[in-house]
Amino acid sequence: MLHITEKNGGVIFAVRVLPRSSRSEIAGLHGGALKVRITAAPVEGKANEACVACIADFLGVPKSRVEIIAGSTAKNKRLFVAGMTRTQVESRINDL
Repeated sequence: MLHITEKNGGVIFAVRVLPRSSRSEIAGLHGGALKVRITAAPVEGKANEACVACIADFLGVPKSRVEIIAGSTAKNKRLFVAGMTRTQVESRINDL
């Protein structure tokens, strides 16, 4: 189960990024984090950009509302998504 915290008008949750995948997609849950496959390599921030874009698309929000707040150089990251509630994120995840 994904642990989601509501804070400062948004939500914080963990993601596990798998770079250099065959396609970019949300691939379910992995150890309490949302598993995100992306095609980009982890070079010069390309994987972080792709991760933000994939999460924004999945949640139906602009990329500007998604921010990596921890783990920018690691596969395990913490994201903040402004303007969303825990219930909204959970409903998107339940659609997986």
